[in-house]
Amino acid sequence: MKLVVGLGNPGRAYDQTRHNAGWLVLDEFARRRGAKFRRSWCRPVQTAKTTLEGAGALLLVKPLTYMNLSGNVLPALMRPAGLTAKDLIVVADDVNLPMGKLRIRAQGSAGGHNGLKSVIERLGTEQFVRVRVGVGDKEAGQSLREHVLERMDAAERTALAETAARAATAVETILLQGVDRAMNEFN
Repeated sequence: MKLVVGLGNPGRAYDQTRHNAGWLVLDEFARRRGAKFRRSWCRPVQTAKTTLEGAGALLLVKPLTYMNLSGNVLPALMRPAGLTAKDLIVVADDVNLPMGKLRIRAQGSAGGHNGLKSVIERLGTEQFVRVRVGVGDKEAGQSLREHVLERMDAAERTALAETAARAATAVETILLQGVDRAMNEFN
């Protein structure tokens, strides 16, 4: 089994914000497979089980702990299933990439992203695949927090939806053909 985690924030206040790009990618990935997310009764998380021919069983995860605590739910999901960081793909927004760009890495630092920082801290390793979804940089005079948490206009929502579709395809490529192939194709 592989675990695909999308980072985001729960609640209506965060719908249509740049920080929820990871959730948009997982929603698209699940939609393609007819998988439905369900809220766990015992953990702050939504999960969907599905399969991908050639890759096997997948657990799609949207932590409901807010971005800065995203990693908190992962050990409890991974340990019982015998999963390690090598079985993990994390999808997150990236303000250092222009809207529409993707960056896939087999490992690496949090790069200033608090959600990735939480995952690294909870797992004790940087050795997991990450798919970063470009959401563009903040405007002059705007704080980073304001930028990632403000609602996007219609044009940005359309651009991010197109990027989420490409990112979902990139996740499929990682699962079926490996991270090196995905990096060559999508970075």
